[in-house]
Amino acid sequence: MKNLKVVFMGTPDFAVPSLKKLVESGYDVKLVVTQPDQPAGRGKKVTPPPVKVVAEELGIPVYQPEKVKENDELKKRLLEVEPDLIVVAAYGKILPEWLLNLPKYGTINVHASLLPKYRGASPIQWALLNGEEETGVTIMKVIPKLDAGDIISQKRVKIEKEDNAKTLHDKLAEVGAELLVKTLPLYVSGKLKPVPQNEEEATYCPQIKKEMGKIDWRESAEKIFNKIRAFTPWPSAYTTFKGKRVKILKGEPVEGSGEPGEVIEAGKNLIVAAGKGALKIERLRPEGRKEISGEEFVRGYRVKKGDRFGL
Repeated sequence: MKNLKVVFMGTPDFAVPSLKKLVESGYDVKLVVTQPDQPAGRGKKVTPPPVKVVAEELGIPVYQPEKVKENDELKKRLLEVEPDLIVVAAYGKILPEWLLNLPKYGTINVHASLLPKYRGASPIQWALLNGEEETGVTIMKVIPKLDAGDIISQKRVKIEKEDNAKTLHDKLAEVGAELLVKTLPLYVSGKLKPVPQNEEEATYCPQIKKEMGKIDWRESAEKIFNKIRAFTPWPSAYTTFKGKRVKILKGEPVEGSGEPGEVIEAGKNLIVAAGKGALKIERLRPEGRKEISGEEFVRGYRVKKGDRFGL
């Protein structure tokens, strides 16, 4: 198994543990393909993707094509490597059929959901948004249709109440890396046969957009809680207070009633009524300010019962 020539394709933090685990396990990673460096942060400084940084630390050649579909240079590089297997983890672009079929053992992907549920770009956020109690990782064959390839292996992961998109992302990235290196020997030796997905059970998750973070206080406290978890750290769940935008970073559904968005407790606890139940706001970030607790917000912004969020 360790003589397998592997090409790894991945871009963000999610892909890093899989790349590291392949190398630690002795696989011969000949080339890493990742997306081009991009401007990031407030200063828009051009920054390399996390996978590139790690690949260079590991001494693996890196190639960053602008496009993959009609790219003679990419094809030339892959043909030179003659990979036995291409491993993909959150690369970020649809891959052409010629690339998928190039390696002896095809192209496989580490996907952060229990397929066929949550095909698409943001399965972690949508699992939280929908209040799922578990999710997982799937190792699958890659075909031209989005996340529809045969399933090679899966591992379930419990979603804790304390989880948000960051903590769940980190858990699934590590689980995916472990599952990948456990799966590879069984898959390549033919002991693990890929199983077709049930198309009738397939669900798709659209990309997350900034405006989706806006809190509608007419929704239930449970739904608002799930939105906060799903959109932390990005794009953040947000509301307004006295005309200023406020990001809600952590909260908890509690019993309580009032007009949607109405402050029903303002002291040690900051509790706001929702369409059903209420939300205890534990951590928040006022516009242009640092993160503070609900109690600090009450004191600093002179919040009193009857004040309204979302106006």
